[in-house]
Amino acid sequence: MGKFEFKMPDIGEGVVEGEIVEWMVAVGDTVKEDDPILSVMTDKATVEIPSPCDGTVASIVGDAGDILPVGGVCIVFDVEGEGNASQAPEPAEEKPAAKKEKPAAEEEKPEPVAEANQPEPASAPPVATAAAPVARAAGTKALASPAVRQRARAANVDLQLVAGSGPAGRISHADLDRHIAGGASAATPSMPMGGVAKVARNGTEDIKVIGLRRKIADGMMSSYSTIPHFSYFEEVDVTELEALRQHLNATRPEGAPKLTYLPFIMQALVKALAQRPECNAVYDDDVGVVTRHEAINLGIATQTDRGLYVPVVMHVEAMDIWQSAAEMMRVTQATRDGKAGVDDLSGSTFTITSLGRLGGLGATPIINKPEVGILGVHNAKDRAVVHNGQVVVRRIMNLSSSWDHRVVDGHDGASLVQLVKSYLEHPATIFM
Repeated sequence: MGKFEFKMPDIGEGVVEGEIVEWMVAVGDTVKEDDPILSVMTDKATVEIPSPCDGTVASIVGDAGDILPVGGVCIVFDVEGEGNASQAPEPAEEKPAAKKEKPAAEEEKPEPVAEANQPEPASAPPVATAAAPVARAAGTKALASPAVRQRARAANVDLQLVAGSGPAGRISHADLDRHIAGGASAATPSMPMGGVAKVARNGTEDIKVIGLRRKIADGMMSSYSTIPHFSYFEEVDVTELEALRQHLNATRPEGAPKLTYLPFIMQALVKALAQRPECNAVYDDDVGVVTRHEAINLGIATQTDRGLYVPVVMHVEAMDIWQSAAEMMRVTQATRDGKAGVDDLSGSTFTITSLGRLGGLGATPIINKPEVGILGVHNAKDRAVVHNGQVVVRRIMNLSSSWDHRVVDGHDGASLVQLVKSYLEHPATIFM
């Protein structure tokens, strides 16, 4: 029987460390080659690492949230044969410590002997327990003696809030004492006696910020602390777009995905970003260089049960509306299923974030660093608006945007949003 030391593998270009998300094995478990043993998160993706051999887990290194360097031993297996670990010398056998002799006085300590005919202690007298509070109908005057009322006034206690244990809920001095001491289930103006008592809670729960949650926290802190955000909001009349969307869905080719608003917004961004290339860029603030991209690679912020990811639809400029929708569905579903690879989660030049059905009137989205802009999409709703001099019902969608004011002037960011607005309000121009 030998030891096999498995080192943290190189799981991506430029990756030098990974954070433990979950150990899928424990010490003593028997595993087969290629069984998943460890889930590791890097700056780019979460990766499951398979077992390199058959064996029994002898030891593991680190807990969830710990950082493992690439090339460092992360798990050791007991395997048949010699393994790959050098055998450490056997530790020198420790001699047992000499038995410490007890002093003579301690050797034979007599056990205490119970005194004969010792009377048994008398049982404690029963403790009187307070009677249960009696329900009192809402609006009913509290019953209490003048003395109790006087004490209540002196203690600034509202008797309507005191639970009475006497006949018909009559409040005694003991009831008042328990109330003042906080030991009674009191009524409230909105909940008479007999309702469910509200109890103050003081419990806490400590949750370690690890994995994706920590990556999000670090990314948001870095973005917000280093980027001077300029935010801009706009309303878009998507009435005509909604009519086109419904028509295209009703006549869509076999196998084509159902269109939401996002594919139209993606195509509108293709045309708008081509006119505002300063918005389709990344900024390396370490060297002070802005890189503008011809390719329009749109990140789609996607909420999963593991946290927020940003899968990327690459080269949207080379896609039509159906291809945009299909690829967006593919990468977002793969992300929700935990199957998105590094390529699906990197390389974005601009990001769209949508709260979907949650809607909201506006937000200040945080830029997906090192990008220089982000567009927030809110739920479209029917509203009464003035259109051509008349109050009519139109379908309105709110857009929110944030820009890196170091490299994108307010005018340029606002112009980009206005271009998107124009395309969405006149959807035929998206395809021209």
